[in-house]
Amino acid sequence: MARHDRWVMLTTLVVLQALTIVIGVYAMTTGFSLSALTGQSPPAGPTKSPQEESPPVPVVTAGPVLAQLPVKPGDGPLPTKSTLTRQLTRALGDRALGDRVGAVVLDAVTGQQIFASNADAAFVPASTTKIAVCAAALASLGPDTRLTTRVVQGAKPGTAVLVGGGDPLLAGPSAKPGYPKQASLRTLAARTAATLKSQNIKKVTLSYDTSLFVGSAKADGWKPSYIPDGNVATVHALAIDEGRRHPQYNAPRVDDPPRYAASAFARLLKKEGIAVSKSLRQAKAPAGAAELGRVDSAPIYALVEHTLTESDNDMAEALMRHVALKEGQQASFEGGAKGVIAVLQRLGAAQGVAALSDGSGLSIRNRISPHALAKIIAMAGSPNHPDLHAIASGMPIAGFSGTLGNGRRFTAADSKGQVGLVRAKTGTLNNVNTLAGLATTKDGRLVTFAFMADHVPVNAEPVLDRLAAIVARS
Repeated sequence: MARHDRWVMLTTLVVLQALTIVIGVYAMTTGFSLSALTGQSPPAGPTKSPQEESPPVPVVTAGPVLAQLPVKPGDGPLPTKSTLTRQLTRALGDRALGDRVGAVVLDAVTGQQIFASNADAAFVPASTTKIAVCAAALASLGPDTRLTTRVVQGAKPGTAVLVGGGDPLLAGPSAKPGYPKQASLRTLAARTAATLKSQNIKKVTLSYDTSLFVGSAKADGWKPSYIPDGNVATVHALAIDEGRRHPQYNAPRVDDPPRYAASAFARLLKKEGIAVSKSLRQAKAPAGAAELGRVDSAPIYALVEHTLTESDNDMAEALMRHVALKEGQQASFEGGAKGVIAVLQRLGAAQGVAALSDGSGLSIRNRISPHALAKIIAMAGSPNHPDLHAIASGMPIAGFSGTLGNGRRFTAADSKGQVGLVRAKTGTLNNVNTLAGLATTKDGRLVTFAFMADHVPVNAEPVLDRLAAIVARS
């Protein structure tokens, strides 16, 4: 997509978010509830912090909200530090957060630290790891780059090789259309068959090449249950539907994603009139082999938006490996970590990214500071880093989209007033809850924040929502 088109898309997103806010305001002032439509009971609110009473929910009208749209980020005054510090300090004392908590609020334009508590300490980031990985992917690969899956001529006449291009969203035969538009195995089969027929070839021996990615297919620090439970698939350069046996369900994941994809491709070739021999084996494609067909993924910026909004673990792992390749590293977990950190160093944002064992954040061995996350998000909203804007546009919207739109977030009295006013990436593992994102204050100042807790007794998500809400109404 051209850069001009991407700016048009971002402008459209701003308008759509404004409409979302107005709808959210209507919902709050009229008592309208999505649960009334779904027939589900609203979740119970969290226990109130003993240190902080829930503030009254302000009445917000469409006028003041819309009036902020023309204001350039940073034009408004900074929030009052003393008030913000007092409110955040009280909320951070909530016992639900446990005894290890870090927090930071930054002015997005100047980088000035407005609030900090253990801001430079390294925490288990969970899925907020994806912020660092996606930023590196945009900066290294470029927002308009696409991932290519190909079929090439084999070493002998009458042979063909399906070459994995590291696109886990490659759509299998039973996948339904979605966003972003996925490359299709069915389309690849049709294009390959057309080329073969033009060469008067009606039968092939098929093999498949997964050599783009190397190393272990599972990361250090992953629980044994992650793959059986459908949180992620083993990582390979060739897969369809992210290794899902049924595209619409996270579980089960197939045991051998590359072979599963190649078998599906063979069946599609047969439907296109090309006979395929029964033998199906893994083999490396010959160097410089003639191309028989290809399909391209959505551009990286759309893949990043999807990864952040849906917290897509499989796509995050693929992006990390593509960064490794671009940065001259092996496409493995270890090479990916080196590649991501190298890109962040060029951006001036590597300080605080202490350890990376994977790209998804499922590993408990990752360590990132709150300040590092907030700084990367600030860069994403800056005109000095236009290639990073998909970080901001991909953040879930509080109460409406992605992992903040599941009906559990921003529902309590101390946070529901900021529905639609916060964009943030969530992170959740056992005993870990994190939230990092951006908000515009009541006076029109764009700020970024990160709140991290990795000794959580049970669940601290409502407290994190309260912290983000305090920032948004500051």
